[in-house]
Amino acid sequence: MPDTQNPDGPAQPRILVVRTRYVGDTVLAIPFLRNLRWHFPAARIDVLVEKGAGSVLADCPSIDELIVAPAAPRSRSPFAGLRANAAWLRARRYDRAYVLKRSVSSLLPVWLAGIPHRVGFAEQGGGLLLSRAVRIREHRHEVEVFLDLLRADSIPVDDGHNENWVADEVGRKVDAILRDRSPGRARVFVAPRSTAVEKEWPVERMARVVAWLVVNRGCDIFFCGAPRDMKMHERIAELAGHAGSRRVHDLTKDLDLRHTGALLSRMDLCLGIDTGLLHVAASHGVPVVALFGPTDPNQWCPWGTELEVLRSSRTKKPLSQWIHEALFPATVAGLRWPTGIADIHDIDVDDVIAAIERRLAGRSRAAG
Repeated sequence: MPDTQNPDGPAQPRILVVRTRYVGDTVLAIPFLRNLRWHFPAARIDVLVEKGAGSVLADCPSIDELIVAPAAPRSRSPFAGLRANAAWLRARRYDRAYVLKRSVSSLLPVWLAGIPHRVGFAEQGGGLLLSRAVRIREHRHEVEVFLDLLRADSIPVDDGHNENWVADEVGRKVDAILRDRSPGRARVFVAPRSTAVEKEWPVERMARVVAWLVVNRGCDIFFCGAPRDMKMHERIAELAGHAGSRRVHDLTKDLDLRHTGALLSRMDLCLGIDTGLLHVAASHGVPVVALFGPTDPNQWCPWGTELEVLRSSRTKKPLSQWIHEALFPATVAGLRWPTGIADIHDIDVDDVIAAIERRLAGRSRAAG
């Protein structure tokens, strides 16, 4: 157990963690939150999230409350919302704040609220607004980037292992659905859609993989995303043909994000592009096959689970990056995957199937 003495403030501080926006980034903060709680077992720890995405932390035992900033008041002044958020945070009387988001807009309310001890990233452009400003090492995984904030604050960290939780009532609802739809067969969750179209793999290829999973591996396929994703889910099932008619299940209308986490925890495999649901699957220890295009898997691959990353070795880099890496080879030494931007269309169906075979090895083909 780490030393819980804190020379820089009260022994039972009120701590704010700012991690708004995306699902994946929020899940990747779990190791940070666990280590923060271990160091401050008696602290009040609140996490500022956005409504919706923050629910992936609903059952996290390391925090006291998920909080959402109140809606900004109607005003012609662009600073009215900022001042209102700062006043709201000031009223909550926090002693420490850790800003896990790289934006001045996230840092300013914390600074204006007068929170005495503020830790964040120098890249936020607000080094003068922070008590400790931490520089981000290039290509470093996001989990380690978050943990670096604790290290800079002289807080010991563990091995950074991943974890997640499912409340009993949430798990019971999902288990009831699965008993009806997938009795005794291997289950594969597919996450094919992103808000960035350049990260998406062609639906025709995904459909071929889905058909293979159903016919050759006897699997049931599950989709569950945002309502805007349903057309793509439907198209993949349609292109999979007869194979997808009984074995492809879209639960988007049935489950919210919290229940989707429970669904993912019951899967044998998660297949998808670089999107937040892969990180949720990994946090539950589910094996993942991840297809990467323009984003850097060294920074964004699912964390702490059995993992296959497929990405083209043909990457493009601006001249400035080539020069930087030639002058400072230590920045890319030991990386698992090449840097630069890849095209996800370079990934072949056969390579994806081979990766799935490796992750599903040992599971017999189910009948029916």
